[in-house]
Amino acid sequence: MDKASGKLWTGPEDAERLLPRQVPRPCLRLVRQWTEGGNEYKAELYDHVAGTTVSPTPALITAIPPLTTAWWSDLRTALICLPGVRTDRTAVRQAYLDRAMPKYLAFLGGPVPTMPPAWSTAHGDLHWANLAGPGLGILDWEGWGTAPVGYDAALLHAYSIGMPETAECVRRELSTVLDSEGGRFAELVVITELLQSAERGDNVELVPALRQRAEEVWHRMAADGMTVR
Repeated sequence: MDKASGKLWTGPEDAERLLPRQVPRPCLRLVRQWTEGGNEYKAELYDHVAGTTVSPTPALITAIPPLTTAWWSDLRTALICLPGVRTDRTAVRQAYLDRAMPKYLAFLGGPVPTMPPAWSTAHGDLHWANLAGPGLGILDWEGWGTAPVGYDAALLHAYSIGMPETAECVRRELSTVLDSEGGRFAELVVITELLQSAERGDNVELVPALRQRAEEVWHRMAADGMTVR
């Protein structure tokens, strides 16, 4: 009963109500809630998603199938539309950045920025198991909300880092975001999150590549004169 409220409980309904259709996702058709045995239950009926998820796991462990030019174009459109959605939902909190980034990026050997250049609305869990193809579909809208600008693109790149060719493709297709000041900061944010989750045994195999990528991004930020805040 105490879990039957808040961001994760209302996320799909909020998404259906507030997000434009330029963000491709299965339509939420019906919701039912009931209480039984001291527990609160919720059932959601969605449109069937054509195709399959790009990967069975969030982080890539094998090469993904080829994705069309239209698929990438639709993803870029979605990532342009999402930041324009007004919401009081939160996907990433400033207090977390202040606490976690200095701790998990201490190996960089210098000051790490913790204040993003800007905040915007994000999916918040944009990984390969939440993306469908061959026609783009974005699944799992429980946790969407505000995050550092560029967060979704940075997260998808981080989950690709174990497959260098795919990571390079993500950097190329989403370069407008990832090569920006906000995109570079967002990469440090998601690397922080994945390094923390690796302590719990999640995606441990990505840790060396994540640490290397953090160093590359950090030095690039310094070369670009990004202010450490």
